[in-house]
Amino acid sequence: MTSADSSTVDQKFLSNAMASFLQIGALLILLMMCFTIVRPFISIVVWALILAVAIYPLHVSMTARLGGREKASATLFVLIGLAIILVPTWVLGESSLSSLQSLAHHLREGTFSVPAPNPGVADWPVIGAKTYEIWSNAASNIDAFLDEYQTQLVGLAQKVFGFASGALIGVLQFVVSTIIAGALLLQSKGGYKASREIMASLVGTERGAKFTDTSILTIRSVVKGVLGVAVVQALLSAIGLVLIGVPAAGLWAGAVLVLAIVQLPPILILGPIAFWVFSVAEPVPATIFLVYSIIVSVSDAFLKPMLLGRGLETPMLVILIGAIGGAIAMGIVGLFIGAVILALGYELLVTWMAPDAPEPEEAG
Repeated sequence: MTSADSSTVDQKFLSNAMASFLQIGALLILLMMCFTIVRPFISIVVWALILAVAIYPLHVSMTARLGGREKASATLFVLIGLAIILVPTWVLGESSLSSLQSLAHHLREGTFSVPAPNPGVADWPVIGAKTYEIWSNAASNIDAFLDEYQTQLVGLAQKVFGFASGALIGVLQFVVSTIIAGALLLQSKGGYKASREIMASLVGTERGAKFTDTSILTIRSVVKGVLGVAVVQALLSAIGLVLIGVPAAGLWAGAVLVLAIVQLPPILILGPIAFWVFSVAEPVPATIFLVYSIIVSVSDAFLKPMLLGRGLETPMLVILIGAIGGAIAMGIVGLFIGAVILALGYELLVTWMAPDAPEPEEAG
């Protein structure tokens, strides 16, 4: 080959390389723009997929009861889901929003103070006088702290308003996800087939089917055994808080929901509230509320065995990290999504690392 031919080949190579570089660059830019556009909807769609997978067995059962009408079953589940989301929000949202606005106003104006205990606390047997003294000192110390850090509290007031806005956006996301989940239920068979084909192309036909089934089992178990239990405990807490007349019951119930998802006992929230109730209510209803709070806090001991799928033991640390990380990354919806996704990743990793079962030997 002459030097002229070699030069021509080099020029063609450089030309092709430059053309490939430009094509790949254009493709990457297009993908980045597409991702930027769909990014706000990712968490909504992922939660819708999780819901659809979790309630599919109930959808099949309901479809059979309705004479094979899948659309009617999916519509019914959407309506039930919207009722579960919107009714508590409507009942508890107004009082909680008013409490948030009042708190933000007092923080901004510097008029927020901790109320002193009811003098009746001093009449409690055995611990009454000491409890009244400790409570009074704590209220005075907190008031002094608030006066000292008045400037910082103004910024806190703005964050309180931001939290309220984020909560409303979270409710809207749950509503949209529920509607999308209903539509996905109608495409469940095709979705399952596509999932198996994707897994088969990645890890082989046999392991692909196993990975798909493990994913479904994990999603359903975490949704029922972790998220479902947390929702039940939050709803029970909300009922008790409303009946006893605790201000901002929705906020406290939301705090119970968060604690239950990250596997912490709701008594951390309900206990101090029950202690406060003793200072503002009669002893009998206050005692009933305390007992009720304890029952709600330990209810996961019998709810989880009922709802959590057998044969699947995802470490609670995985759930905790997933819930906290998801909330930081994606807000309120991420609190639910993160726990499921990290548990799913953990179970798939365990399944992938497990050795394949030996093939049975042929009979001689």
